[in-house]
Amino acid sequence: MDYALLNAQMEAIAQEEGWFAALMANASALLWETLDRINWAGFYIARDGGLTLGPFQGKTACIHIARGKGVCGTALKENRTVLVPDVHAFPGHIACDSVSRSEIVVPLRDENGRAVAVLDIDSPELARFDAEDQKGLEQFARILEKALKGL
Repeated sequence: MDYALLNAQMEAIAQEEGWFAALMANASALLWETLDRINWAGFYIARDGGLTLGPFQGKTACIHIARGKGVCGTALKENRTVLVPDVHAFPGHIACDSVSRSEIVVPLRDENGRAVAVLDIDSPELARFDAEDQKGLEQFARILEKALKGL
């Protein structure tokens, strides 16, 4: 995966619009079109102490996720990237799509370093994501953080 190209494309999109809904919608579409072997790419936004579904590409998804629950809720609570090679081995995994087998979730932070959303990407393959994906997607998230307004 050419993360340098992906992130350059995200930089260009981010310069065009900073409103969170539009930016996240285009970011999820870019990931959907660029990453292979995935079945969901999108965002959950911190709201009312947990996470609420934001813009995404893929099948319908869970609308609410409690803080600390599942992979997304864990990434929010611990304010760190969570890379899961086998979601069925992750304690408390929330199966929004039973086809998903691996997942990576990257927090998006405000200017104070507080997680305000998460980028969530699922794959139907075991161990689809690795350290290179984590590094590239964390850079992708940093681009979004700089551009986001109104979140």
